[in-house]
Amino acid sequence: MEHLRLLKEEFSRINRDGLSHACDCLMYEGYREHYGDDPLTAKAYATAHLFTAHEKHIYDSDLILGSIRGKLSDRYSAAEINNAARVANSYGKNWFWTNADHFAPDFETILSIGIGGMIEKIKKSMERYKNNEKKRIFLNAALITMTGFSEMVRGYGEAARERAKATGNAELREAAEICERLAVQKPKSFREALQLVWLVHLSFLYENRYAMALGRLDQYLYPFYKRDKIARERALELIECTLYKIHESSVYAGGDDVVNIAIGGVTRDGEDAVNDLTYVILEAVKNCAVPGPNLSARVSAKNPDRFLDGCLQVIGTGIGYPALMNDEVNVAALARYGYKLEDCRDYSMVGCIENFITGRQPPWSDGCFRSPMYLDLTLNNGTNSVTGLKAGPETGEASSFDTMDKFLEAYKTQLEYGMAEEMRLFNNEAGRYDRAMYSQPYLSCYCHDCIGRGLDIRDGGAIYPSVHGRGCIGIGTVADSLAAIETLVYKDKIITLEEFRDALAADFEGYGDIWKRALKAPKYGNDDEEADKYARWFVDTHYDIYSKQATFDGGGVYVAIGSNIHNISIGAETAATPDGRRRGEPLSDASSPTHGMDRSGLTAVILSCSKPDFTKAACGTVLNLKFGGDMLKGENRAKVIELFKTYFERGGQEAQINCVSKDTLQDASNHPENYRNLVVRVSGFSAYYTALSGAVQKDILERTEYV
Repeated sequence: MEHLRLLKEEFSRINRDGLSHACDCLMYEGYREHYGDDPLTAKAYATAHLFTAHEKHIYDSDLILGSIRGKLSDRYSAAEINNAARVANSYGKNWFWTNADHFAPDFETILSIGIGGMIEKIKKSMERYKNNEKKRIFLNAALITMTGFSEMVRGYGEAARERAKATGNAELREAAEICERLAVQKPKSFREALQLVWLVHLSFLYENRYAMALGRLDQYLYPFYKRDKIARERALELIECTLYKIHESSVYAGGDDVVNIAIGGVTRDGEDAVNDLTYVILEAVKNCAVPGPNLSARVSAKNPDRFLDGCLQVIGTGIGYPALMNDEVNVAALARYGYKLEDCRDYSMVGCIENFITGRQPPWSDGCFRSPMYLDLTLNNGTNSVTGLKAGPETGEASSFDTMDKFLEAYKTQLEYGMAEEMRLFNNEAGRYDRAMYSQPYLSCYCHDCIGRGLDIRDGGAIYPSVHGRGCIGIGTVADSLAAIETLVYKDKIITLEEFRDALAADFEGYGDIWKRALKAPKYGNDDEEADKYARWFVDTHYDIYSKQATFDGGGVYVAIGSNIHNISIGAETAATPDGRRRGEPLSDASSPTHGMDRSGLTAVILSCSKPDFTKAACGTVLNLKFGGDMLKGENRAKVIELFKTYFERGGQEAQINCVSKDTLQDASNHPENYRNLVVRVSGFSAYYTALSGAVQKDILERTEYV
């Protein structure tokens, strides 16, 4: 850990005062030399200039070269920055809606053939398509950018060599030699492979791509680890120093880059994939103890218990990750979309928890769906009671729903309308960007089989089409609301549906008795079938509707039972709901029960939250749990292992755990100056607790703590 300690010390001295983002300016310097070329060729030259011209900063403690620091500079005036942005934007600057990021690259190919091999692959494809102008222009752009990346790698080697001369640092001298070789040759050692992976990832960051995953790091690096016979402590040191650089972006870019790494699970042929490197990565993230990377543990029934135990030990330090993913459920969920089984088994995650077919589909895009809002529309014949807007079809007055089935039918109609509208808006936005103008030849080099097909990643080059994920928010709110309606209106006949509607419109003011009864109605998370059956209905219904939708290029629409932190902001705009939630309060969090409504203990939560068919949630789910400090120690941890094995056997899809006590969190809220380095799990990602907004801190505090 010595190099990690030294690197942390160097990072602590970083000062970004007076520095501005320089990437547009560097791109502009490339563009202005190629105004006579077609836009795609000009963009390729601009990207190559970005790669070669940024400052190659070297830390004295570097074992793996490459720094985000070169994105910032004091060389450019505000006028120069504005002018550069104007020119860069005119060439089609890629972003989320043009499928620019949230991507798990094909690292295996670049590691197996190297940069020089990729350049040769592009040239061979250019020869194959020499009579096809569109493909020839695209492939030439890919060649220009990959050649620029080669020079970037060489540039880091040269910078390290100069620094080594000045300091006599042998590690930097070796790192320099590695980069100079990697500029043209394929990696042979573990350190060389890791160095290439990091510089590929860094090149994406310079292109301003976000949440670019490192994928199955323990799988594609393991052959080098095994063949190298590298000492475990040396491999650990190299991984630590690489992963800590993910944290560097929070210093320079103002926020952590959500870099998802998947470990464990099964191989492409379905066998146990856990290996020695899996445990090295686990230890490395524990030692780094920062919010990133966003580590995801694919837990399969074929994995040894030692793997799950190791994951829980890391979680028990308080950092809140890895997230635990059910391999069997995720593979089955992806298989619904017609992918080859071996590709499904090779999935990784991008962003928070989003399942992704590694290196074989365009980058990810997603959005939120406000499921609880459509309860309000159903009760008010298509009108939003908060805004007064006619936001849905007329499905009938509340008085017309004389059975629960009729109410559910009307609610489903409202959901169908809302989902169709949102997908139309999404496809209109995603489809209006010219595919040639927004082509991504460099990224395409890391996706099967764009180079072989001579087509861009977003224009038919990828083996599979794009997919879109919809985070369906509020499963707990909806399940509890439907259970309350059935119990109070149709089963016990205590109130009419019109009276319930009026109570909600008044935010329960003057309706205290109805409010108390709503709060006491069956609640999801207590192994109570009266509520849990509606959690199943929620997943089934959202899947049934979204399975009829498609992306602009014919890909599927995945269901996610997740909310990030949007359950707070969307709750602020949502009317009171029949579960007893007041207007403006947060909705239930992700796939978790509503805060405070899980009254029957952890086992009941596990039983309830494994009842829906989550193979219908191909994007993934998030079950947030909060444990007391002793839950993951000694004999207690052994019991938790059995608990999660049961949860996964029953079909639970995901779980993530905060292991910081409520008392500590409360004290950190009151005295943030004492807890600057306190890391917690939020929802699909970890963060420094004191950097979170008060509303998010409150949401975490209100989660039930199991001790």
